[in-house]
Amino acid sequence: MPSEKILIVDDDHQLRELLGDRLEASGYRIFFAANGREGVEQAQEKNPGVILLDFEMPEKNGLEALAEIRERNPDIPVVMLTAHGTLSRAVEAMKCGAYDFLPKPCEPDHLLLVIRKALERKHLFIENVYLKAELAEHHRLIIGESARMKQILEMAQRVAVTNATVLIEGESGTGKQVMAQTIHAMSERRDKPFVQVNCTTLSEQLLESDLFGHEKGAFTGAHLMKKGRVELADGGTLFLDEIGDLAPSLQAKFLHFLEHGKFEHVGGMKTLSVDTRVIAATNKTLTQEVKAGRFRGDLFFRLNVVSLTLPPLRERVADIPLLANHFLARFSQQMRKPAASFSGRTMEILQAYSWPGNVRELANAVERAVVLALESEITPDLLPPLPAEKSPEAITAGMSLDEAMLQFKKQFIAKTLELTGGNQSQAAQILNIQRSYLSRLIKELGFKEL
Repeated sequence: MPSEKILIVDDDHQLRELLGDRLEASGYRIFFAANGREGVEQAQEKNPGVILLDFEMPEKNGLEALAEIRERNPDIPVVMLTAHGTLSRAVEAMKCGAYDFLPKPCEPDHLLLVIRKALERKHLFIENVYLKAELAEHHRLIIGESARMKQILEMAQRVAVTNATVLIEGESGTGKQVMAQTIHAMSERRDKPFVQVNCTTLSEQLLESDLFGHEKGAFTGAHLMKKGRVELADGGTLFLDEIGDLAPSLQAKFLHFLEHGKFEHVGGMKTLSVDTRVIAATNKTLTQEVKAGRFRGDLFFRLNVVSLTLPPLRERVADIPLLANHFLARFSQQMRKPAASFSGRTMEILQAYSWPGNVRELANAVERAVVLALESEITPDLLPPLPAEKSPEAITAGMSLDEAMLQFKKQFIAKTLELTGGNQSQAAQILNIQRSYLSRLIKELGFKEL
């Protein structure tokens, strides 16, 4: 891998130069250290891709240097070198965290192969750390300050430790995939695969093959046997996005899999069995789809063991500052821009808008603002056009006084409940009315269940 840095730590000057020349000829950047102490310092300063470390050296021997390097830079693979290679030494080095053990002098092609494999391992380690951090970052998106989101997250934590099938409902952009990933990450299956299938992106035949796999020759173009995503998710979690769009014929086959954990490849006769947890999501109301005959009732009941409904962003206004600031920090970091903040008026606009595209639309709006920003403050002119939408329950001229008063009561009570996080006792105190009267008003005014 050209331009990768290699640190050679050896007290033998001639061997250092010989190894350095060989590796430089292969495109690597080479640094040297003449003893263990210098090796530890250079590892910290240069952050090389691989370290070649001699066993016997003055000041610090190879094992002592290895221990310090592993403590400070656990992601750097270390290849131990020795002129007196023995099995016991190799075992000792590997126990201390060495990536490999080579005798001196090294056969050039074998040395290059070991270095290439060591670099691949380091990159996989870094990628894994990055992906885990990115996943944790995504998980924070579902942590809101609103009472409803706290309740939903608590439910997700409770269901995560079970193997129950979960159905996640909500409008597009509310974070259904993120919630599914979160449940998987909090479960005992977290170290196994999280495999996603979108039920709208493939034709019926291709989706069946994608889900359940196929045998060689099962259909035109099936030149090799292929495992399906159900099989790839064995031990982990299968996430079916937009399950409401699953074709009727596949609904029957998937119901059989849910009930028995068994399936066959397309074109295959052998019954296969897997231990796969299923989480499904939809932006449709499946009860209505069942009534309309577009979705099997038995499959709906089998999926709906535990259901979570993610609220649209317009119903969790208290979370908008939290989400907006999260996206602001994230996109500023990605674009290597200085930390910024929203002006007071900008945040007012963000909280006043209804966000029909939900969290996804908010993320896009903040990303655009970061791209265009020249100063550290995000001002309203940096936002995309956010048309003021008239609420279906807005008070407008032409209403009767009674109708307008009714709408005002509903809006005012809703704002107060939002302020108290849904706590009706606190809301009643603020409104200076009895708790029982507030409960009656909530029912009379047709509030959704709190």
